[in-house]
Amino acid sequence: MAKLEVKLVRSVATRPYFHRKIVTALGFHRLNETRVLPDNEAVRGMIAKIPHMLEWKQVNEGASR
Repeated sequence: MAKLEVKLVRSVATRPYFHRKIVTALGFHRLNETRVLPDNEAVRGMIAKIPHMLEWKQVNEGASR
């Protein structure tokens, strides 16, 4: 199964409350943090809500070894 490497590149300051909730749900705590998340509909839906705040790319599970 593929994974998504997601990086938070924009601050949550001055953003609407629901944007902050999505950033927290994705597991981010600070700016420029990178997370590897499963590639599923829930994660893709959250990314689609705040694409202006994130950079992301698809990575293969075997590539990280």
